[in-house]
Amino acid sequence: MIDHRWPKASLLALLVVAATTGTLLAQFDPLGGGADDAKVFRMRYKVGVVVTARTNCQGIYATIPVPSDWPEQVVRVAAEDVSQSARVKSLAPSDGVPQMAVTIPFLPAGQSAQALVTYDIERRPLPPPAEPDTLVVPRRLPLAMRRHLGDSPFIEKRHGDIRGRATAILKEHSEATAWRQVEAIYDWVRDNVKESPGKLKGAVAALRDGAGNNEDRTSLFIALCRASDVPARTVWIPDSCYAEFLLADASGEFHWLPCRLTGEREFGQTDCEMPVLQKGDNFRVPQQREAVRYMPEFLKGAGGSPDVDFVRMPLPAG
Repeated sequence: MIDHRWPKASLLALLVVAATTGTLLAQFDPLGGGADDAKVFRMRYKVGVVVTARTNCQGIYATIPVPSDWPEQVVRVAAEDVSQSARVKSLAPSDGVPQMAVTIPFLPAGQSAQALVTYDIERRPLPPPAEPDTLVVPRRLPLAMRRHLGDSPFIEKRHGDIRGRATAILKEHSEATAWRQVEAIYDWVRDNVKESPGKLKGAVAALRDGAGNNEDRTSLFIALCRASDVPARTVWIPDSCYAEFLLADASGEFHWLPCRLTGEREFGQTDCEMPVLQKGDNFRVPQQREAVRYMPEFLKGAGGSPDVDFVRMPLPAG
């Protein structure tokens, strides 16, 4: 039997890509002025799978997350390279992440089959909101958005230490606007939790130790936001991540606002040029009992012994 092949649970291995539905995109447009076309970052990104059979293989089935549009990102298919022995179809988004499904009914020993798709990606800066102090914490959320208020792997929003710290920060800024309260959380994490290289340990450990890597600091910010009833989520980019928090304007429209916990101060805006690979940090996949921080690739088979390479390759713009 073919083993399930999972990417390692590290950010360096994380090159999966997120998506959302068109109806939700319309609700979460960024605030502020339009991005300058001169600042648009263009690149290509190839994703897919290459399977080489060491023995006769049959019933191979793989799923691979694929890029999709976000308000700050436009994705288009540029090229496809699919072997005759492979069949590819699109899957409906699972937890907001579209995937392609690859089926290889039979692959003789010594032969290879592949399913590779190259995408053109345009990434634009997200400007700051024009009137940030008019924004408020959303009172009612669609069901699909409520996951951004709960616990996620390594984002322990319900832990007593997280809730206590969030309460203390908000008490100190009880008269401030929602924007200023979230900014106070952001500044507290940057000022009190130093960046320290190392393995992922999560929000509670970063709070306890006063140190953590970028992913830990991002997780702590998100946990503190959620403990303050502010929806927040992780944004994954190649080899790194940052956070987004959700506020609403006077008309009730929702707006996701980015912030980076490491490096230059970017709160409510970002000039990041890297492609968005995924947004979110609490996904359910049928192959695992526990939730995962990102949607992984998956492969199974009915028989045989293949070598499997999942392709996640940035390329120069065409």
